[in-house]
Amino acid sequence: MPTKESLIPIHLDLDLDGHRYKDAFTWNPHDPDSQVLSFAKRTVKDLKLPPTFVTQISQSIQHQLAEFRSFGGQDMFIQEKIVPLKLDLRVNNTVVRDTFLWDISNFESDPEGFAVTLCNDLDVADPEVAPAIAVAIREQLYEIATQSVSAVKEAKLGKKGRRGYELSKGGNNALDVSRYFGSKGSGVIRKRKDWYMNGPTVDVLTNEEVGTLEELNSRFRRKLDEKEDSFQQG
Repeated sequence: MPTKESLIPIHLDLDLDGHRYKDAFTWNPHDPDSQVLSFAKRTVKDLKLPPTFVTQISQSIQHQLAEFRSFGGQDMFIQEKIVPLKLDLRVNNTVVRDTFLWDISNFESDPEGFAVTLCNDLDVADPEVAPAIAVAIREQLYEIATQSVSAVKEAKLGKKGRRGYELSKGGNNALDVSRYFGSKGSGVIRKRKDWYMNGPTVDVLTNEEVGTLEELNSRFRRKLDEKEDSFQQG
């Protein structure tokens, strides 16, 4: 399926030389691999990170791209075509929560377009929120796809799963994972009866509230690191 928005979610969480770099964004897996290194060098320069981050950022992106490409050409069987997606994220001072249904059989769906429309409808001013929403949606779609591929593989190996595998090979039930995430258009459904119960909400936090949350997250991370160090030493 020829589409322009063949994007996958990329996550980076690196801690080196006393610096931490954390980010999430989408990447076109069909772009030349040379762009990965260029992106890593540009990021390190713009954020004034130590040079050691160049290799780590590049390797992390390449690893996630290789994982995605390993699914190319493989079929997946999804029994439910309408799946629930959930948003619960904070970007800077803005917190967005929402629950809606997504039509995964619609290969013209567009997470980026939906995210922009949602932010416009909710009068979200921070320009970083829409990209974060799009990443969150693609993360959930990606998880659904990979789980479905694994289910098909298990069906091939097990006699009990033979019927499910045969279904995955027939008609429109068979979806190519590598083509699945290049979709555009609208595939979002929000039931009328759920408008008030599961409608989107936006909260804008004060700088003090953000500081408190970040401090709590920092303490939680330090405790995890201490437990990990203690486990390795033990």
